[in-house]
Order: sequence, then C-alpha cells, then structure tokens
Amino acid sequence: MTDKIRVAVTGAGGRMGREVVKMVLQDEQLSLAAAVSPSAGPVDAGVLAGAAPCGVAVSPDLESALAGAEADVLVDFTVPQAVYGNTRMAIMNGVRPVVGTTGFTPDQIAELDKLCREREIGGLIAPNFSIGAILMMKFAAQASKYLPHVEIIEYHGDQKLDAPSGTSIKTAELISEVRQELRQGNPREEETIEGARGGYYNGFRIHSVRLPGVFAQQEVIFGGHGQTLKIRHDSYDRAGYMPGVNAAVKKVMTYVGLIYGFEHVMD
Repeated sequence: MTDKIRVAVTGAGGRMGREVVKMVLQDEQLSLAAAVSPSAGPVDAGVLAGAAPCGVAVSPDLESALAGAEADVLVDFTVPQAVYGNTRMAIMNGVRPVVGTTGFTPDQIAELDKLCREREIGGLIAPNFSIGAILMMKFAAQASKYLPHVEIIEYHGDQKLDAPSGTSIKTAELISEVRQELRQGNPREEETIEGARGGYYNGFRIHSVRLPGVFAQQEVIFGGHGQTLKIRHDSYDRAGYMPGVNAAVKKVMTYVGLIYGFEHVMD
C-alpha cells in the first residue's frame, strides 16, 4: 500500500479514543487526518493521547472536522446517544465508519448499509474488537449446538452506560443462529425480585454486572447432564483492542457495504 490511509478519530479524548490515536500515529501505513472531542479544547491530538505532538489539532465538532480532513476512515468510540448520527454523517461525507460504540437498532444498521452501498464504500460496526473475545463468541456458538442450556454473565465497570453489553448481545445472536429457541428453567419459575433471572433472550438469560474495579469480562456457561462448560474472556487493558481496530481500518478499505461484527472481517 503506497498511500497512507487517512484516519479521523471521534471520541479522541476518551480512554479508547486516546488509544486509537496512539495506534494510528505508530503505524506507518496510517495517517491521522482529524481528531474530535467536544470537551478536550484546543490541544494537539498527540499530546491529548499521551504521545508526542503530531500537528493535528483536536476539533470540537465532527462535521467541520470531516469537511476539511479528507479522511478515508472514521473510527468512533463515543456514546450510544451520538453514534448513529456520527456514523451517518461519516457515510454521507464518503468516509468509511469503523465503529466500536454500541446502541444501533437493526433498522439503523440496515439503513446505514444501504447508504454505504449507494456511495460504494465499506463500513464496520463491531461490539468488540478483541480477537480473544471474537474467539470466545465463536467457541460459544459451536458449544451451543451440543449444550443448548446456556446463560451469559458479563462484567464491566460501574460507569458503562448500556446493559447488557454489545459483546453479550452479539454472543447471544451467534448462539441463536445455531440453537433453536429453548425456554430454560422450571416452567413455574417465579422471580420474587424483578430482574433476578437477568434479561431474556431467545429462551436464555443475560446477566450484567456493574462494579468499580472491573474492566471487561464475559462468561458463557453451558449446563448438561452431570457437567458444565464455561467459556470466559477477560480484557485487562484497552490497548488489547488496538490490533483489531488496526486490522479493521485497513480491511474496511477493501469492500462495499456495512458489516456488523468484527468476526466477519477476520482472516
């Protein structure tokens, strides 16, 4: 690849966004085209990320940043309330979205896919960019063919805004593709405290734990006659997501349409 991929980062002042900025600055195939953070103020994006100055000033506004950036790709790690608008704005400007923020509805994903195809660009929405987490989801889907009684427990810090996590929902979707709906538990089961059994999805339950001191973990627990199987993934640092984000930025340049799930672009 002779020309560098020009990458804009929105949410650049957040913990994930700062890691993305550092990743882009460290890769010779990538170039930082813009960095957006409404709350960061006029500061160099490299300095904001804890790296050396890079000559790109942080912008408070995505629309104006995209207008002057000539970006190829927009990486979004913001908040569920803003992500749909950010993604649509990127596509309308001919910029390929690579999105790690959750909160899309199926109708929104379908609309964004249509817009990408109309503009002949690629896009990716991925609840999780961790290669280990993707493998955990794949293993869970495979296990559910043989052990259909399953529950998911996901753990995150107490400042996470959405529950259940996008990773647990994606895991549940992959399981449901190969497992027929099976309503688990005693048919006369009764919750004496509302929500005690977790969120209901296609016959099984998803439980969300929110505590300080926790980063990101997920267990998929299968039960069978005289046995259980637990598949667990633990993330300890945001830098662990960056190899996946890096691969996604490069891959999104090679296809047309919006893909949901990082597993679909892994080699």
